[in-house]
Amino acid sequence: MSTTPTTRLSTGVEGLDDVLEGGLVPNRAYLLRGGPGMGKTILGEHFLTADDAGSSLFVSLEESTENLRANAASVGIDLTDVHVFDFSPDADRFGDGGAYDVFAPGERGPSLSEGIRDAVEAHDPDRVFVDPLSRLRQFTADDSAFYEEVGAFTSYVRDADATLLFSTQPTTASPDEDLEFVADGSIELSSERKGRTVRVRKHRGGSFQSGAHTVTIDDDGMHVYQKLVPDDGGREFDARMESTNVDALDDLLGGGIAPGTVTVISGATGVGKTTTATQVAVAAAARDGRSVAYLFEEDEHTFGHRAEAIGMPVSAMLDDDALAVEPVEALAVSPDEFAAGVCEEVEERGARVVLIDGIAGYRTAIRGADDDLVRELHALCRYLRGMGVTVLLTDDVHTVTGDFEPTSERISYLADNIVFLRYLEHRGELRKAIGVLKKRSSDFERTLREFAITPSGIVIGDPLRDLRGILSGMPEWSSEDE
Repeated sequence: MSTTPTTRLSTGVEGLDDVLEGGLVPNRAYLLRGGPGMGKTILGEHFLTADDAGSSLFVSLEESTENLRANAASVGIDLTDVHVFDFSPDADRFGDGGAYDVFAPGERGPSLSEGIRDAVEAHDPDRVFVDPLSRLRQFTADDSAFYEEVGAFTSYVRDADATLLFSTQPTTASPDEDLEFVADGSIELSSERKGRTVRVRKHRGGSFQSGAHTVTIDDDGMHVYQKLVPDDGGREFDARMESTNVDALDDLLGGGIAPGTVTVISGATGVGKTTTATQVAVAAAARDGRSVAYLFEEDEHTFGHRAEAIGMPVSAMLDDDALAVEPVEALAVSPDEFAAGVCEEVEERGARVVLIDGIAGYRTAIRGADDDLVRELHALCRYLRGMGVTVLLTDDVHTVTGDFEPTSERISYLADNIVFLRYLEHRGELRKAIGVLKKRSSDFERTLREFAITPSGIVIGDPLRDLRGILSGMPEWSSEDE
């Protein structure tokens, strides 16, 4: 009885190995699909130069050896030790009449097949990459002959104890769905609204993570950021309440904020959301816990200057590595890439508090509908909860005064705690109030208090018991004497 292979081969792309839950099954054939410019050749070059690659053979049907090596070097890939069988077209193959007759059906099929076979026998490779195999359609009489030729070729490479990766360029006139039946696995590179993605469609003999995962290509080659799918695991943590270091805020919250919870701090622009969230993060950092603030709406200098101006020792904490501040350009990062960075901070650097300031900027990174935002935030927050991380989300509501709006993006269900800040107009003066709308883990104070930011920090006054209509933004004294 056959058994599932326990060893895996690296693709050379770490994130893709995670999607494949360990890598490729050895001595099998894999189809790499995708249109022009999606990164198929780069992925194949990573495959040929992975740490466990052994001897590798590159069968090029499109680019010359010189161009391949130069293009690979531009993204940090060294093909020096890779054997290249170059069957790319060149200027000498043009006919006298100017027709590109090298690709006439049936003319060069036998010589190409023999050349590939000779190259495999000469170099005895552990890995073979053919780019693109779909070019062979032009060397065979019809689709049936092409399918048979590909089937024979993949069997030959597997019998030679090599792992085969071959790329295709599907078109309307020449689809490649039939090749998925020949291959043991299928990997698809594509471009979506959020940028390049990779999707594993088939992995015979191995498991994989479904869905579209983000792909980026830079000077260091290809990177894959696995879509965050939190499991039921995590790590043990102490769930006791922790102080915000502002007594009145602790009173409102019924003692503080517990680790492993999500707190949404909502309010109109400029009301003090970021300052309040920073207060919680700084308080945690002062207790020997690392805090990380992801800024979608301002830069690190502005953040630090504003915090220092009200007595928060941000600079000292940055120097001690108790606090990290990461400005995020929303249009330059995908949700998967952002989540991967957060996971690294939590798992490798021990972050205990994660502040995302603010949700509107994060939604820009999602580049999708409200449902996409909720889905991505749900996955990230669930993961952080399981790791015992205190999550702080600042949410910019659209109304300054008027009808009360607790959150703006239908994320109330994600929150274990909702703290709201509210502008109010009274006697021609714009003032602020703070309250707690929700807390799952314990009871909390249901009063509204005046809120102010002073040079000494956050100041929260006594309960505003003599005012009514605060949530409307235009309160009135409840006593006629007042």
